[in-house]
Amino acid sequence: MTHEYKATIRWTRDADEVFSDNRYSRGHTWRFDGGIEVPGSASPSVVPLPLSREDAVDPEEAFVAAVSSCHMLTFLSIAAKKRFVVDAYEDEALGVMAKNGNGKLFVSKVTLDPKIQFSGDKLPTPEQIADMHRLAHKECFIANSVLTEIVVAGIPSH
Repeated sequence: MTHEYKATIRWTRDADEVFSDNRYSRGHTWRFDGGIEVPGSASPSVVPLPLSREDAVDPEEAFVAAVSSCHMLTFLSIAAKKRFVVDAYEDEALGVMAKNGNGKLFVSKVTLDPKIQFSGDKLPTPEQIADMHRLAHKECFIANSVLTEIVVAGIPSH
């Protein structure tokens, strides 16, 4: 079984920008198959303002969000199959950039720090929560697609 996912990324040069002087806006638009458009930009930590946009999503943030979102969706599916009731899930994920062996920057580590609220008569133990996180990491499509180290804060990996 295969699935396809499409995103259209669009950038146009402002008429008053020379471009070849490397002083052009990195602002652009991401458009997804459902029709939603999201402002994108290089990170202001990589390309200084005003050539980047603080009010836009940069690729590194999007990568961290994709890892976190995939892990959450997988975790929720696992919890539901185990008949646990999840009321809320919030993750303040953190991505770290470092240089690889060739001196190139890459997102070397993503730390997930989920806070989960359960309710009902059947509440998971800390060990069951850790096991669900391990399984979610093992089954997450995005985690299976990258070389970046992905850890869940407070959950020892096996």
